[in-house]
Amino acid sequence: STFGERKIVDENSQEVLWNAVKHRYVQWNLTIDDGEVNRPPIRGHFLKVVCTSDTHGNLWQIMDRIPDGDVLIHAGDFTNFGTIDEIAEFNELMGRLPHPHKLVISGNHELGFDETEDLSIRRIKYRDNGTVFGYELLRNVTYLQDSFVEIDGLIFYGSPWHPLKGYPFYRPRNLIDQEWARFPPRIDVLITHIPPLGYMDLYQPVEHWGDFALLNRITDMRPRFHVFGHNHYWFGAQSNGPTTFMNVASKKGKGSDYNAPLVFYIATNRRR
Repeated sequence: STFGERKIVDENSQEVLWNAVKHRYVQWNLTIDDGEVNRPPIRGHFLKVVCTSDTHGNLWQIMDRIPDGDVLIHAGDFTNFGTIDEIAEFNELMGRLPHPHKLVISGNHELGFDETEDLSIRRIKYRDNGTVFGYELLRNVTYLQDSFVEIDGLIFYGSPWHPLKGYPFYRPRNLIDQEWARFPPRIDVLITHIPPLGYMDLYQPVEHWGDFALLNRITDMRPRFHVFGHNHYWFGAQSNGPTTFMNVASKKGKGSDYNAPLVFYIATNRRR
């Protein structure tokens, strides 16, 4: 279907729902301090976490703009088609970076990474693409898929699921809450490919690509940070008080420009 001359991408996006409930949710836009990005990590009491997403086979374009840090996060769509060449290049470039911890999740473009995918509904454009178990080629990173890693006492959890039909890691809106139910009881830094509903999720003028069930789960769990991408039309940080939300999509819209990563600091939970 179309909206004016624009094709609707997500037929089940949740604009009406968001307009009905948004008055219940706090949203503060946060200012990005570019001067902090290149400061060296403060070893010991804080982790410097560098975040990007949606590089779509073009990580090389931002390599010289990725600052050093303790943790590097990529929130999915590091390829376009999930080919062996794309995966190998991404893995090689990640291996050049100095961060002690490199955490990666899949997005909807990591074709072949989802063994549960119903290939009969994959979009025609992508039918013959992908690398089955392609994540096994990611030897220079920690790949998170419904799993977590603990770093200095902090829990980083990664989840790739989204409601966009025709791609890997698709779950319909009425079932996707089952994926969010897998979250462990405590998460300090949540990494998903998609945004929560209403938080930097507006795709062009009308479609909200975020998910309401995810927003409710985050509201209940109160992670300190939520890192995501997927929507190339937003970039930045917002807060609801307990949680800082970060859309770190590198690709700008449908063009060829890319955002540099965003950085945050988080106090460690090291036992003294």
